[in-house]
Amino acid sequence: MTISASMVKDLREKTGAGMMDCKAALIENGGDVEASIDWLRTKGLAKAAKKAGRVAAEGLVGVASEGTKAVVVEVNSETDFVARNAAFQEVVSSVAQAALGTDGSVAAVAAANYPGSDKTVEASITTAVATIGEHMNLRRSAAVTVTDGVVASYVHSAVAPNLGKIGVLVGLQSTGDKDKLVALGRQIAMHIAATNPLSVRSDELDAEVVARERAVYAETARESGKPEAIIEKMVEGRIRKFYEEVVLLSQAFVINPDLTVEKALQAAEADVGAPIELTTFVSFRLGEGVEKEESDFAAEVAAAAGTK
Repeated sequence: MTISASMVKDLREKTGAGMMDCKAALIENGGDVEASIDWLRTKGLAKAAKKAGRVAAEGLVGVASEGTKAVVVEVNSETDFVARNAAFQEVVSSVAQAALGTDGSVAAVAAANYPGSDKTVEASITTAVATIGEHMNLRRSAAVTVTDGVVASYVHSAVAPNLGKIGVLVGLQSTGDKDKLVALGRQIAMHIAATNPLSVRSDELDAEVVARERAVYAETARESGKPEAIIEKMVEGRIRKFYEEVVLLSQAFVINPDLTVEKALQAAEADVGAPIELTTFVSFRLGEGVEKEESDFAAEVAAAAGTK
């Protein structure tokens, strides 16, 4: 029988498997969808290793928290389609839960016990590759802990609770009201998702980044023919502006642009009933730094089905 593009797409939606695998399954089973699903499941494990060479730049960022600790993980897949797959979402949530019992490093998370299983996280992801049909990997993870206070979180473009395209953690050290700290921390986490700062404080910025900015500003000023003494003042002024753009505490708070984040924290101290220190933050943006191959999904489906 003829295997149409719609049949391939339908099987892909049911299984999350790759299009060529779906077409092969339908051909092998005479177009029977249920038999094709079973065929894909039995063939999946054998193909998991072969998928490791394929680019995985999509997927989900997940967060989990417990007490004064929170974690964020990024699990990548090959296509954004998989992010809507309930099985994949369950994997990312479980990996985040497993990460809570570790120091947050990728090696520790990969070796951690996968919830409800006697397997490690790494082994469980490999098994999921077989059933979902795409290469997946734990790309990165991090943990934030405070001794007293809260670690607030925010997930942007959420597809399910604590799963989305951007995940942010914010550590607030304080003896103040915890519920109010959580609300404040979430606002700051949302601010971070919107502005993508590079550090909490200016002295925490990468020295190479600052030096590069200085060099660019100085060269630009020299091209205008200004004297060196003037150039130096111009550069210092631009560096201050740079700090306002990329240093979290120096940024205008998106919730109230009349205040910097630092001033907003100081203003909130009276409400929470104690001093507040923003210790650190972690922000994961899905696929950040990974080169992605652009593709036309409809054209891929048509090609897989042998149609135009």
